[in-house]
Formats: sequence, structure tokens, C-alpha cells
Amino acid sequence: MEIFKIADYIKKVNPEPDQRLTIQLLEKKAESMVGMFIVLPPGGQTPYHFHDKRESILIVISGKAKEMVEGRKIPIESNDILFIPAKQKHGVLNDSGQEFRFIEFQVGKPDEPDRVEVEWRES
Repeated sequence: MEIFKIADYIKKVNPEPDQRLTIQLLEKKAESMVGMFIVLPPGGQTPYHFHDKRESILIVISGKAKEMVEGRKIPIESNDILFIPAKQKHGVLNDSGQEFRFIEFQVGKPDEPDRVEVEWRES
């Protein structure tokens, strides 16, 4: 068992505040799940992409941003929890003036690449 304290990740210092920070949470611990802590600086984003098989749970722990989903921008903020099914195009855009922090868990074997990057097209 492992316990993750949200407060620890809210306080964690990003050593390069103008760059995206990604920390693997379950590396070499889980056989069929991936966990990440991600900090997006103002103006930062994750690639717009989809997963063939992986489903994701994204837990917003601080800040505000937009989740880009199938050509739409949806506002998300602290305390929101998102479920992202397999094959759904998505990405995060931090268009706010503050850091955006979230934790994401994905089902699937960590050593099996499953992300397909695509071009963003707003509907």
C-alpha cells in the first residue's frame, strides 16, 4: 500500500518554475497502472492526444486551466476530478496566470506506450 498526501504535492517546489514538471508516482510499483504528478506553469500545456486502451482519472489539486476535449475547451479547477475514457482526444492548457497542479492515474502497463499525439482543432 502507498498513501499519497495531496498537501505534499501542493507544497512541492518546481525547480524550474517556467517549465513543466512531471514526477512518476508508481514507477516500479504498479504492474497495470501509471501515476503522475504534473505542474504546468502559466501558458504551459500537455500534448493534445488520445490513448487507444488507457482510461485516466485526473485530480486537480490547485489552480485553474482548460481541459481540451474533442475540440472543446472545458474550464477545470482545484477539487475537480475528471474521468477520461480511452480514445477520447484530450490535453490540458494552463491559460491562467498561476501554476496548475494535478495528479493523474491511468490504467495500463507502464512499459506499453499507448499515447497518440494529434493536432488540436477547435470545434
